[in-house]
Amino acid sequence: MVIREACRFTGRIRFCVSNPLAPFGTSSNNMAKSKFEYVRSFETDDSCLRNCYIVVRLDGRNFHKFAERHMFLKPNDDRALGLMTRSARSVMSELEDIIIAYGQSDEFSFAFKRTSTLFKRRASKLMTHVVSQFSSSYVFYWKEFFGDQPLLYPPGFDGRVILYPSNKNLRDYLSWRQADCHINNLYNTVFWALVQKGGLTTAQAEDRLKGTLAADKNEILFSEFDINYNSESALHRKGSTLIWEKHDETVTKRIKLPNEEEKDVTVTRSRSRVQDYHFDIIGEQFWQEHPDILEDDSS
Repeated sequence: MVIREACRFTGRIRFCVSNPLAPFGTSSNNMAKSKFEYVRSFETDDSCLRNCYIVVRLDGRNFHKFAERHMFLKPNDDRALGLMTRSARSVMSELEDIIIAYGQSDEFSFAFKRTSTLFKRRASKLMTHVVSQFSSSYVFYWKEFFGDQPLLYPPGFDGRVILYPSNKNLRDYLSWRQADCHINNLYNTVFWALVQKGGLTTAQAEDRLKGTLAADKNEILFSEFDINYNSESALHRKGSTLIWEKHDETVTKRIKLPNEEEKDVTVTRSRSRVQDYHFDIIGEQFWQEHPDILEDDSS
């Protein structure tokens, strides 16, 4: 600890008063530097290219094992899917530059607006903030969805950053993830119907589905189990899309004007909130209904 001293001389006597309350970090810039500061030059500049949408995608690490240990329901556990969406909403609420998020199974993608300057567009900062906020939210909100079922060990998520320069690129990326949701969910729905209702082992069900197309899987569901896949939950078939929406909020305030008595005044204000939907984002209708999500390509 550095203790400053204020000294003065009176004749041959020197009076010094120690000031233990002097704050740290008040030395000059030259004094603040050290010979070790050169190590900062080893840092890599990972700023994302300008005029590109920044997408941070996270995936559950070893989530097959995590799902087994925590006895997730097959083929879909609405508790687990709800927890993923709740965690994603937490991320969006913290980072308002995110314009849209899409998730399914154990993954979520977050798209930052093209003009974002958050964290100076540093990929490492954006990715670690998203992943850490999501992971901590997953643990924090666990009981909200799983009740008294204990969280046996912390979940892990990895992340990556991808840049998309045009609206078409971003839309194609989101379409790819939703198409992946459909393919995986159709397979899992048939697979677990064969196991849980058809009495097959997992190996037999896997062998039964080898080489089948989407039409074949739909036929198995309908003819053998009376299941119309198109009537299954949109959450399972289409995943979750999170966007910002404005809502009018009405509040009553008590105010007092000069020379008047206090009175109640109703005030309506518009606030943006994160909303989750289970829409088709591959077609045009969603984007036509929400034209404010994407920025103009010509700008």
